[in-house]
Amino acid sequence: MNDWFAYNILGLPARASLSAKPIDDLMVWVHYLMIVLFIGWVAYFCYALWRFSAKRNPLASYEGSQSSMPKKIEIAIVIAEAVLLLCIALPLWRKNVEEFPKEEDATVVQVMAQQFGWNVRYAGMDGKFGQQDMKLISDSNIFGVDPNDPKGKDDVQFYNGNIHVVVNKPVLIYLSSKDVIHSFKLVAMRMTQDAIPGLRFPITFTPTKPGRYQIECAQLCGGGHSSMAGGFLLVESQDEFNAWMNSKTGGKTNATTTASVALKQGS
Repeated sequence: MNDWFAYNILGLPARASLSAKPIDDLMVWVHYLMIVLFIGWVAYFCYALWRFSAKRNPLASYEGSQSSMPKKIEIAIVIAEAVLLLCIALPLWRKNVEEFPKEEDATVVQVMAQQFGWNVRYAGMDGKFGQQDMKLISDSNIFGVDPNDPKGKDDVQFYNGNIHVVVNKPVLIYLSSKDVIHSFKLVAMRMTQDAIPGLRFPITFTPTKPGRYQIECAQLCGGGHSSMAGGFLLVESQDEFNAWMNSKTGGKTNATTTASVALKQGS
């Protein structure tokens, strides 16, 4: 019933992650409550027009309503809202901000937003990121990678390309911003997280359907905001992901160079 309402009434797009259904269910239950309240208030409004019309009450009454029904209805509404908040919304929020997969069990990606695109970094085939230092961050070294660290030699970096992840495997993204506040949004995964300069936020989801999903910026970030939709999330098999990773060259820190390579390879 909830799925039918979500897709046919609310018009939500198809979901493609394990964490998407609880979010959809919360939105559906909120709309159920809104529909009940809308019908109730419209019915009461029509009743009040009839019950207190001038024809039925030629003389005004200054005593007011003595019924306890309005108070009971308000209490029932507060209880319903409290149930939605305490039993559904807060547990869902806690899970999203506290429960993260181990890095060795997930596809780990670093994403650095900037005006107007996304810088993406993988650990390479050795599964280990090179050391980073904020002092090393520059236009040619977006992630501040230490060039002397051998672990970073095979790291894969690119600008505004497609983010590759493995189906049915947790994805752990470390999100930050180079300049202004951006917002990393994947509608099909029901995931949105602000990217704030100076902070790095972990976000996670588990994709369940192979495919190509739009990456958007949900925060107005300047005149070129629309170009933030320049990349996609590609959900693929482990073999396809490994083949893509093997095809990339690691250790590049120049965003312009890696962007041109990514676009030429169609990644």
